[in-house]
Amino acid sequence: MLILGIESATLQVGCAVGGREGVLASFHASRRRQHVEILVPAIEFTCAKAGVRLDELGAVAVDVGPGLFSGLRVGVTTAKTLAQALRIPVVGVTSLDLLAFPLRHTDRLIVAVVDARRGEVYWATYRQVPGGVQRLSDHRLSRPEEVLSELSATGEDYLMVGDGPLRYPELVEGSERGEVASAFGTRPSAAALVELAHPRAVREEFVSASELRPLYLRRTDAEIDWDRRQTGAAPAR
Repeated sequence: MLILGIESATLQVGCAVGGREGVLASFHASRRRQHVEILVPAIEFTCAKAGVRLDELGAVAVDVGPGLFSGLRVGVTTAKTLAQALRIPVVGVTSLDLLAFPLRHTDRLIVAVVDARRGEVYWATYRQVPGGVQRLSDHRLSRPEEVLSELSATGEDYLMVGDGPLRYPELVEGSERGEVASAFGTRPSAAALVELAHPRAVREEFVSASELRPLYLRRTDAEIDWDRRQTGAAPAR
C-alpha cells in the first residue's frame, strides 16, 4: 500500500510518499507561515519524484498535532480533501509520536516536547518497545518548570527531542539526567510519518475523512484574545 504523508504542525511543512519498501521520496521546507502556498505543489513534486500517481495511493497520513493552529488546519484540510476526492482512508498520527519514533533504539526515557507559545509546551513521554515506541503519558500542555519537575521526580535519564528545549533550554540544563537528542532534528518528519503510518494502515487503523480532527490541547489564540478583550485582561508575555 502506498501512503502519502502530510506534515504541517510546526513552522516546517513537508510531505513524503512510501509503502512497504520504505520512503520513496520526501520534501520539507521551513518558510515561515507559507504552508498554504507550499503544501500542494510539494505534494505534486514529491509524487512525481517517487513516480507515483495520486490515484495509486492507498491512504493519506497526516500529523494531527498538537502544534501550530494555522499549520494544523492546512494539513488536516488538505488530507481530508485528498482522501475524499480519491476515496481512500486516512491515518492520523500525533506530532509528539512522530518526534519520539526516530529515538526508538534508545534505552532512556524519551521526552517529546514542542513549543506551544505563550510560555508553554506540548509534551509526552515514551519508552522503547519492540518495533517502535510506546507512549507512557497523555499529550499535555504545561509550563517548562512543571515538565522539569515531573522529569526530575522520575529519577531517570532521558532524551528530549523537539523544538521545546531550544526555546526553553532549562528543560535540560536544569537537570543532571537530561540530554537533547539534537541529531534527530527538532521538528516532526513527513518521512517518519509514512514509516509510522504504514503498519497502522496495514492493520486498517483508519479514520474517515469526515471524522478527522486536529488535536488541540487549548483554545486558539483568537479565542483567547477575544476573551481578554471582553474581560480587559492584559495579554500574556
